[in-house]
Amino acid sequence: MGPVSTTPRRTLLVFAALIVLLGSGCAKQPGGPAAGGSPSASTAPPSPTPTAGDPKARAEALARALSDEDLVGQVLMPYAYGDSATKVSPASAAGNRALAGVDTPAEMVAKYRLGGVILVGFSADDPTSGNQETTNVDNPKQVRELTTGLRAAAGKLPAGSAPFLIGTDQEYGVVTRITDGVTLLPSPLAAGAAGDPALTEAAWRAAGAELAAMGINMDFAPVADVLATRSTVIGSRSFGADPKNASAQVAGAVRGLQAEGVAASVKHFPGHGLTAADSHKDLPVVGQSRAVLDDTAFPPFRAGIDAGAMAVMSAHLDVKAIDPGTPATFSHKLLTDVLRGQLGFDGVVITDGMNMAPAKRWPPGEAAVRALNAGNDLILMTPNVGQAYSGLLAALKDGSLPRARLLDAVIRVLTMKFKLADRPTPDLSTLGAPEHRKAADALAAAAVTVLRGTCGAPVTGPVTVTSSAGRNRTRAALTEALTAAGVKVVPSGGTVVHLVGYGDGADDLRAGAAVTVAMDTPYVLAGAKSPTLLATYSSSRASMTGLARVLAGKARPTGRSPVKVPGLPATTCGT
Repeated sequence: MGPVSTTPRRTLLVFAALIVLLGSGCAKQPGGPAAGGSPSASTAPPSPTPTAGDPKARAEALARALSDEDLVGQVLMPYAYGDSATKVSPASAAGNRALAGVDTPAEMVAKYRLGGVILVGFSADDPTSGNQETTNVDNPKQVRELTTGLRAAAGKLPAGSAPFLIGTDQEYGVVTRITDGVTLLPSPLAAGAAGDPALTEAAWRAAGAELAAMGINMDFAPVADVLATRSTVIGSRSFGADPKNASAQVAGAVRGLQAEGVAASVKHFPGHGLTAADSHKDLPVVGQSRAVLDDTAFPPFRAGIDAGAMAVMSAHLDVKAIDPGTPATFSHKLLTDVLRGQLGFDGVVITDGMNMAPAKRWPPGEAAVRALNAGNDLILMTPNVGQAYSGLLAALKDGSLPRARLLDAVIRVLTMKFKLADRPTPDLSTLGAPEHRKAADALAAAAVTVLRGTCGAPVTGPVTVTSSAGRNRTRAALTEALTAAGVKVVPSGGTVVHLVGYGDGADDLRAGAAVTVAMDTPYVLAGAKSPTLLATYSSSRASMTGLARVLAGKARPTGRSPVKVPGLPATTCGT
């Protein structure tokens, strides 16, 4: 009996030892859960189940090894002052001290064990400028140096084996944080007018490659809001008023970004396009029925989820049909019951800016706890990092924030991070690459729409380009593009082509203009008297190039207005 029974036992012991050795070897691979100084290296032997190729298993193993302080830090994604991680101006240092009690962005990452940082900035035509307290983006080289410094600081943390999240709002159009030195796509509304998801995917893939080259691995885009109202805060940020068309566009943008290792965050759930009010200033009311939400607002979010979107951003909206009086950001019914339970989203839910008015009805700590308990996994842009951090820790200790909810949030965040891991960072020389410009040009050209006038008729004689106030750069871009297309441009006395853009109204139209062009939402064209009305929905260089080719008679304007303009067809170029 002895020899018979001991041989299997000896075999089992050897096999068990091999499992431990193999498991320990896997855990010590670069980027594995025990790398970067994680305390998991000194705990019990790791389970052989998690593998280097399983993001969720890596996330669970790392989360189990983190302290309470590190767990809380992983769900915070604030902004910071300064265009460098370690060297900032006195004014930026003062801003960081007020925000987080530190001088530099790197110190903020280290003190609060942050899971990520959002890069912020604003331009004159930016409807989101109300919550952009500062700017820390200037040009691609500076952004790359900033993101490198932030990652160096994060890499020293116990959670440093997981990629550090660096996000920004690069929507293209009026909300574009980095504008210099990058390939600028036409606005989402222009993509909706083009109506070709393949063009959208190609353009957003180019955008993803350029974001990745700058060290950015999360884009708070695309906007999945259906433009059911004339919302100025959403406007051309939306792909349009048709849920089916918008859904296809959202899916294309998600696929394009994530193909290049940049997490897409579809927003603003459950749909900011159903209200004209601005959630940066107040709590907008969404009064439509649940049936309207299902048929109009939700389809683009479903499409983004089906396309594999890694994140969804919640909105500060009072949705009467589901949870009246509670902003969606803080609504368990909307985020957990509807978004997760009914729409089946299993990724990261991130709040809209917590420095916006509807979220500031509570102190930063209480607001962060409420947001997590509702179902958010990342707290974005808290108005006070220290208070949010302390509030979350206190709630964890007294049980008002269940540990299971915090762990669930952290595991979701870390899973997303590990999905983004182990990808090489493209060189900065990829920015503005010919193939990127070609993709942007193709999308912009397909968007140009004629809403009045003969389809594809060229302008006659020399052209004079005019515009509403403050659009000198756009006039110059169109002048250059027209000249390249063989059209003579004169300072005055020619056929007047008049440009109007974001924020313009009837007073910005020009009497006697032969052609009026809308470079944002096309609603203003309803009051224009020009015999020819065109829309590009965007003032990007690519859009001006597409417009010039139409005006020169070298391209047919194949776009269709993705929103209804009173008294005008979607296009005069047939179906």
